[in-house]
Amino acid sequence: MTQHRITDDLDAMLDVLPTNIRHAVEKANNGENLLEIVIDLGRLPTARFVEGEIILAEKEITRADIDHITERIGTFDADNRAGMERTLHRISAIRNRLGAIVGLTCRVGRAVYGTVDIIQDIVESGKSVLILGRPGVGKTTLLREAARILAENKRVVIVDTSNEIGGDGDVPHPAVGKARRMQVREPMLQHEVMIEAVENHNPEVIVIDEIGRELETLAARTIAERGVQLIGTAHGQTLENLLLNPTLSDLVGGIEAVTLSDEEARRRGTQKTVLERRAPPTFDVLIEIQHRERFSVHLDIMSAVDSLLRDVPTPSEIRTRDEAGQIQIEKAAPIKSRRPERIGEAKPETTKTPRRTRTPAPVIQEQTPRSDSINPPVIVTPNIGAKLQTVRVFAYGVARNRLMQAAKRLGVPAVVVTDVDEANVLVTLRTYYRNREATVIEAEGRGMPIYVLRANTVAQVEQFLGDLYNLSEQQHPRDSLDDVRDQTKQAIAAVLNGERWVDLPPGSSLVRRFQHEMARNAELVSHSYGKEPRRHVRIFRE
Repeated sequence: MTQHRITDDLDAMLDVLPTNIRHAVEKANNGENLLEIVIDLGRLPTARFVEGEIILAEKEITRADIDHITERIGTFDADNRAGMERTLHRISAIRNRLGAIVGLTCRVGRAVYGTVDIIQDIVESGKSVLILGRPGVGKTTLLREAARILAENKRVVIVDTSNEIGGDGDVPHPAVGKARRMQVREPMLQHEVMIEAVENHNPEVIVIDEIGRELETLAARTIAERGVQLIGTAHGQTLENLLLNPTLSDLVGGIEAVTLSDEEARRRGTQKTVLERRAPPTFDVLIEIQHRERFSVHLDIMSAVDSLLRDVPTPSEIRTRDEAGQIQIEKAAPIKSRRPERIGEAKPETTKTPRRTRTPAPVIQEQTPRSDSINPPVIVTPNIGAKLQTVRVFAYGVARNRLMQAAKRLGVPAVVVTDVDEANVLVTLRTYYRNREATVIEAEGRGMPIYVLRANTVAQVEQFLGDLYNLSEQQHPRDSLDDVRDQTKQAIAAVLNGERWVDLPPGSSLVRRFQHEMARNAELVSHSYGKEPRRHVRIFRE
C-alpha cells in the first residue's frame, strides 16, 4: 500500500499564531515536515522539523503573544493539554508556580493513511498488541490507523485520554473511521474509563494510548482476561526497558526472584536466585518502533521474556518499508548471551606468535611454552588433597589488590610479584596483549605462560586463578574433609574474635552444607554467595 499523508488542516494551527510567526512558518515552506512550534515567554519562537529547527522571529515572545494563542484554542485539561475541534493538533502548556502559562508547545497533528500496513496482519490476527517507541516516532498515528482498519469489521472503542487519537471536541476526527471514542476527564481516571468501556459498550477491541500507571496496567490485564483484544502503547523503547520498569513490567508478565535447588542451578549454570516471569503477559505481541520505516516485532512475548530472563534472548522479526513502499520481513541476527564470558570458553584469537607445543607439568615452569591462542593454557595441577604449589604471578595492567584478594578468598597459594623476572606466570589485559607491549613480548620470548583477561574485573581475576589451579566442583583441592573442617574452624574463631565476616574457599554443595552446619553449631550466621563452581560460604555474626 502506498502511503498517503494528510496534514490535518495546518492552516487551522497557523490561524491561532501571531501574524509574524505565521508568516515565518509559511516562508519556511516545509509544512509537510513540521513537527511543532515552541513558544516560550522571553525567548525566540522556534519551529521544529523532522530534521533540524529554525528561529521564526528575532523578537522575543511576550505575554500578549501567549494570550493571543490561548484565547483562540480550547480549554486546557488537567494534563495541561488543549486542542482544536475536529483537528488532531495539540497545544501543551508550561505554567509557573502561580499557574500562569509561560510556555506553549504547538504540535502538528496528522492522520497518515497506510502506516499500519507494515503490521496489518498482526493487528487483524486478533492478538493483543503493545507498541513501544520514543516520543514523536509515530506511535499514536499508528494506533489511530489501526483503530480505523479494525473498526471496519469489529466493534472498536478508543479510550482517548488526551484527545490525541480522535482529536479535540465532541465529534471524533474522521481518521478513526467507525471506531467509537471515550474521552477521559482526568488522566488519573484512565483506568476507570478502560473498565467502563468493557462493561458498558461491549467492544471487541479496546485501543489505549500511553499506558503509564500501575492502575492502568491492572485494568489492561482485566480487559485481556475478558477476551477483548487490546491495541496499546506504553513508555519505553525495547522489551528490556519494559522489564526494568516496575510499574509497566506486568504488561509482559512481570518478573520475580525465585530460588532454585542446587541441582537445578547447576543444570542451568546460574546462581540459585534467578529472575523469572511472574504471570502470563497481558499482551501477545510486542512491537518496537525503531524508526518510522523499521519495526522490531516479538511475535511471542511470553517466549521472548523467558529467554531474555535466562540471558539468551531470541532474535526478533525485523520489518522494514523500502523506498518503493514494499514491506520486507526478516529475522534479526541471533543475540549473543550477555553473561560474563568465561576465559576458557572464549573463541581463540590467532596471533602471529609461532605455534609451540605445551608440556603439562604439576608445577608451572618458566620453560612452559604457550599456545598461539590468547586463551589461557590448561595447567595440570596435583591430585586432590595434595598441597598446591606456589605460583608467582606478575600482573601487567591487572589490579594487584584484586589478585591478592581473590587468591586469599579462593585459598590458592598465588604470590603477586612486582618484577617480571621473578614470575612464573604473566597475566595481562587483552588491550596490552594486542598492542604487543614490550613486557609481553619479553615474557613470550622466555616461554612464560601468558593469561589474557577481557576486563579488569573481580570475576575475570577469579576465573584466571581458577583456571591456573584447575579448580572445579568435581576436582577441588580443598574438598578433603579434614582441610574443610580446619578452615571452617579458623573462620569461626576469627569471627568470634571480632572479624566482621570471613569468606571460605569455594566448595561443592556437600562441602558448603558441612560448613553451614559448623557455623550453625557455633551460633553464627552463614550464607552462600557466587556462581558455581565459585560458590562459597561466608560466615558472620547476626
